[in-house]
Amino acid sequence: MRITYACPACAATVMVDRIESRTALECPACHAAVEIPGEAIAPGPPPRLRRCIVCPSSELFVRKDFPQRLGIAIVVAGLAASCVAWACRELVITFAILFGTALIDVALYLFMPDCLSCYRCGARYRGEGITGTFGGFDLETHEKHRQQLARMRGGSRASPSEASHGS
Repeated sequence: MRITYACPACAATVMVDRIESRTALECPACHAAVEIPGEAIAPGPPPRLRRCIVCPSSELFVRKDFPQRLGIAIVVAGLAASCVAWACRELVITFAILFGTALIDVALYLFMPDCLSCYRCGARYRGEGITGTFGGFDLETHEKHRQQLARMRGGSRASPSEASHGS
């Protein structure tokens, strides 16, 4: 199993392989150590992840191991190309581009592996042992952790409508 996380001490991105055989994770930038709790990884072939190793959260979600920005870029490029074809009055080419973009999306969905992400700290787990009782993304759980983080950082910013009512 492999983990990618932001070091809690210096925020450097750290990637560590074979975490199930370790007792601690060390940041190569600042040498801060994150102890791996014994209950975080269930033993067995293969060892299964029970909770996040970096933070004490047990709320993880399954997602595709694919960069979201690249996926959005593919969709935007398909939309832009289809708009150009539409403006040139090429109806068949327009729909061919749109269906081609959708086909690329389906192929990526089918062939990309899954990974686990932590709602609280954003750590990502890849490889054997990530499957288990964790479900897909839940917006309510994400929002709970986002608001918790905002409170810990000193409060959230007021929206423009709230700011105008306050003055």
